[in-house]
Amino acid sequence: MGMIPQPFRDLALRHAEFIKFAIVGGTTFVVDLAIFYCLKLTILEPKPLTAKVVSGVLAMLLSYYLNRQWSFRSRGGRHISSEAVLFFVVSGIGVVLSFLPLWASRYGLHLNAERYSLTVENIADFVSAYVIGNLLQMAFRFWAMRRWVFPHEDETTEVDVSKRPGSGPPDLPEPRLTPRG
Repeated sequence: MGMIPQPFRDLALRHAEFIKFAIVGGTTFVVDLAIFYCLKLTILEPKPLTAKVVSGVLAMLLSYYLNRQWSFRSRGGRHISSEAVLFFVVSGIGVVLSFLPLWASRYGLHLNAERYSLTVENIADFVSAYVIGNLLQMAFRFWAMRRWVFPHEDETTEVDVSKRPGSGPPDLPEPRLTPRG
């Protein structure tokens, strides 16, 4: 952090978790994109939704590992099995959110090579799946990851309210006895 100029250093420290989440997201975005186009332009050419689901699931596996080990490393409180289940449920919803715009583009607006050129199809697929879809999924996933998957420990454990500072009766000063005379 010492290499970041001061006005941005405080901002980076305050939002370090989001920055790490975004870096993981960028990394998995590249992985997702590469796998999607490899599949879409080869063995799954007639099935772009299948290609998107496969690429999304593989990117999700990488995302779990990187988010658990780096982005949300300081958070805890859940057993790894329940954490993994929650991560994959949230990410599964994210995958659905990412391919809904692609579905709308392909089957609602019919932006495909049969009606238009292959260039138009590829641009429409990219914008719908990777711009609109990923923005929807990223916003949902960051919120859900912090809220349910990787909450702070104190958000997942029951706290004894009587031991919380300020929850009991106030500490009163000892009364002073002064001699009367």
